[in-house]
Amino acid sequence: MTIEKEYNTKLSVDGVTIDRRDVEMLAAIDRCGSMHKAADDLGRSYARLQNRVVEIEDAVGPITERKRGGSGGGGTDLTETAHDLCRRFDRHDAELDGVARVTESVFTGTVSDRNGELATVDSEIGSILALVPEGASEVQVSVRSDAVVLTDPAETPQGDGTSLRNRFLGTVERLEAGDAITRVTVGLEVGSVQALVTNASADRLGLECGRQIAVSFKATAARAISIDSE
Repeated sequence: MTIEKEYNTKLSVDGVTIDRRDVEMLAAIDRCGSMHKAADDLGRSYARLQNRVVEIEDAVGPITERKRGGSGGGGTDLTETAHDLCRRFDRHDAELDGVARVTESVFTGTVSDRNGELATVDSEIGSILALVPEGASEVQVSVRSDAVVLTDPAETPQGDGTSLRNRFLGTVERLEAGDAITRVTVGLEVGSVQALVTNASADRLGLECGRQIAVSFKATAARAISIDSE
């Protein structure tokens, strides 16, 4: 089972929330050079667009300025405040995109052995060394995709030679490439694991669907919660 988290980018300024719809509005004004044309371009009413501009300006200051008429006619420009607001939104959006791409692979199993906070969990993918709550016997183990390491099977050290105590062999089932990060789904004998790698690492490993790959993660990256019946 894989758990995905979803986030919506928003900025809050003095009680006014700036969302993607507002940034699209500012981009349209900048592109069209006119609030009337921007409203038409977005399929919104001019009155509502103008009211929204006023609401945002009450919180952040002027975001538009009128151009005087002339041979080219009048129009509307964005102020530096508006451009800065768009840049801040884009940076926040990029940060959240990184967070949103992180998923969790979840495995159910039974605790078979314990050594302090760490325990061996017999799961559908095999034995997992994980952090397990005291007294738990039936658990769900979660592993974040950004904690999973992918290596060539021939180059992967054995468990006693690395801190990556959990190691499984699988086959690449799916690749989802972003601007800098690739999400990789690795199919195991039963179930699958997701990992995040840089695009450079994906190229170096020669990742493609059907390629055999080793999946590893630390015991401290595998965290269990109890699902024992009351």
